[in-house]
Amino acid sequence: MGAGGWLSRERTIAGPGFNRWLVPPAALAIHLCIGMAYGFSVFWLPMTKLVPGADAALCASQGFLDQLTTTTCNWTVPSVNHIFETFIAMLGLAAAIWGGWLEHAGPRKAGSIAACCWGGGLVLGGIGVSIHQLWLVYLGCGLLGGVGQGLGYITPVSTLIKWFPDRRGLATGFAIMGYGGGALIGAPIAVKLMDVFKQGDVPGVAATLMCLGALYFVAMSLGAFGFRVTPNGWKPAGFQPKASAASAPLVTPHHVHLNRAWKTPQFWLIWGVLCMNVTAGIGVISMASPMLQDVFGARLVGADATTVLTTAQKAAIAAAAAGLVGLISLFNSVGRLAWASASDVLGRKRTYVVFFVLGIALYCLLPTLGHLGMAAAFVVTVCVILSMYGGGFATVPAYLADLFGTQMVGAIHGRLLTAWSVAGVVGPVLIASLREAQLSAGVPKNLVYDRTLYILAGLLLVGLVCNLLVRPVASKYHMTEDELRRERSLQHEAPASAMDLAAAARGPFGVLGVVAWAAVGIPFLIGVWIALQKAAALL
Repeated sequence: MGAGGWLSRERTIAGPGFNRWLVPPAALAIHLCIGMAYGFSVFWLPMTKLVPGADAALCASQGFLDQLTTTTCNWTVPSVNHIFETFIAMLGLAAAIWGGWLEHAGPRKAGSIAACCWGGGLVLGGIGVSIHQLWLVYLGCGLLGGVGQGLGYITPVSTLIKWFPDRRGLATGFAIMGYGGGALIGAPIAVKLMDVFKQGDVPGVAATLMCLGALYFVAMSLGAFGFRVTPNGWKPAGFQPKASAASAPLVTPHHVHLNRAWKTPQFWLIWGVLCMNVTAGIGVISMASPMLQDVFGARLVGADATTVLTTAQKAAIAAAAAGLVGLISLFNSVGRLAWASASDVLGRKRTYVVFFVLGIALYCLLPTLGHLGMAAAFVVTVCVILSMYGGGFATVPAYLADLFGTQMVGAIHGRLLTAWSVAGVVGPVLIASLREAQLSAGVPKNLVYDRTLYILAGLLLVGLVCNLLVRPVASKYHMTEDELRRERSLQHEAPASAMDLAAAARGPFGVLGVVAWAAVGIPFLIGVWIALQKAAALL
């Protein structure tokens, strides 16, 4: 251990006083920070109001390239909301490129670099806003921040799966729940800070991004330094590797190297499973708020469709739509833990069968609920759909561990996240194009979503077929004992004696455990409370 620096993997091997339940809060600390990605939409409208008194007529002719460098015109919403697509695309690319390196470098080093990239990217983006240079915002929040997103997202996966071989779904569900819940905490903080730093009519976007960057850097760094990795061969006390009856055929005791895993049919089938689930889910996320308002409209406030709405009634409809967005964030987050935990009992393949079969039925049901004016049932259906969207993210790392073993599951997961990058870019474009095409064809606003939802159900059918085709990985792809020893040597994993393993990481939960869980749990619960308050407008 003395040969490595503070960030090296060998310095993070757990000692006898460590408790494995200290690892999930470290993972949550990172994922709750990078999960602000889902809350970034709070910046889009304020970013269009940074140049007071701009000549609207003159600026209307500016294209996207002009807006990258202009200092005299306000940016448009379309020109800034591509930042989200940029860092989602970079998330997948960064995870794919550096996933193998992460397995050797360890979670502390990877988490620390993720903190620098995400926190530093937000600060750089804030500087770009302050000097009104959109290209710098893209460089900071989009590119550099996207690298931080990718590294931060996959940092805990391999570590958690090795600490919880008896509860793989639960362990990864805890961490990835944080990504879904990051916006519950970050979005209200951002809105408050923009108001605090507001100067006249100019929202305080720049200062808010810089403050969030500094806050996230500290929180993610603390999480990174809280990581410990298992000694080679460690198992929970009394644990015997025994797959559940539901998942036994797919669970392997062997390991597949990253360089072989992506060449297997199983990898590309799971890639298709994730891509279809995410594309369909993004479609509902992007449509939920306008769909609720367009489909139900005045009926949300008990008025007839022909009624001329008052200002107060219009505000109530907007509040109901905002309440739905809050509920979506909550179910997206909590669904990750609930469904991933359920997969420990059901098995991963059966869990995805539930996602797709139930998802197809619910997507096809939404138009009917809209036509019948059943707003409450519509909201419940959307929430269930979004819980399965989040559950798909949280269940897939355990699915990969079942198929490919645990030795390089973090790196394999990183490669798989390119499916998210594709879905994150293609999904919104597909949905927007379908909507515009139908509006141009004269389809009424309250009916424009029907065909889109049926198409999304078709995507889920493709995902279902991919999932049903998954079979155990052929033995020719498994690592030999020599290959496994070499891989572990690159991770600086020295063999441990049975006596050492019996004593390793058997410490009590203690005060440190209470403090660590409170540090991530209290902010998360506050975010849940805020989301529930917003959701009350639906009642």
